[in-house]
Amino acid sequence: MKPGDVISYLDMCAQERVNLQRGMNFNLGKNYSVILMSLRPNAPYADRVENDGRVLIYEGHDVPRAKETPIPKNVDQPMSTPAGSLTQNGLFYKAAVDHRSGKRAPALVKVYEKLHRGIWVYNGVFRLLDAWRENSNARQVFKFRLELVEHASLDDASTRTEAVLDHDRLIPPEVKLAVCRRDKGRCTTCGSTDNLHF
Repeated sequence: MKPGDVISYLDMCAQERVNLQRGMNFNLGKNYSVILMSLRPNAPYADRVENDGRVLIYEGHDVPRAKETPIPKNVDQPMSTPAGSLTQNGLFYKAAVDHRSGKRAPALVKVYEKLHRGIWVYNGVFRLLDAWRENSNARQVFKFRLELVEHASLDDASTRTEAVLDHDRLIPPEVKLAVCRRDKGRCTTCGSTDNLHF
């Protein structure tokens, strides 16, 4: 799979060999993590792209909805569970802080972006470089700074995947959506709906 490939949710899960139910997946692969993002106007988290598409600022995730927290957007995003183990926010945060302090190399993160219901784009491999907490609507949220890797190789348990970008930035989501709508989700050369690529 190459950055820019358009895939279905099922193909994405098949690629990662797991049913992706959450947006943050620390150390999902042997030596990489996976995040699911969205830049759509109605997205639940405030992810953004900076530095001409080379940097992703990813927002951490909320506490799960429960009887005690019927509105997760009203409480701080959690670092740890009630039992004391780190949440996905906490795991990514610790990895970023450890990198910043020189204790480890930056974590590699595969990024998938939701374009539309059932339509995803593989955005490539990023380095997790920094993390912090900031105030947002009277609560604390996590922010993670990831930088696009131009050439990376990822080894998982059974295959070697070469992720080589032929571009050096993310294509803005509004451009991806406009192209999808314009071409009705089909290749403009052969009309296929499979193996599409931005």
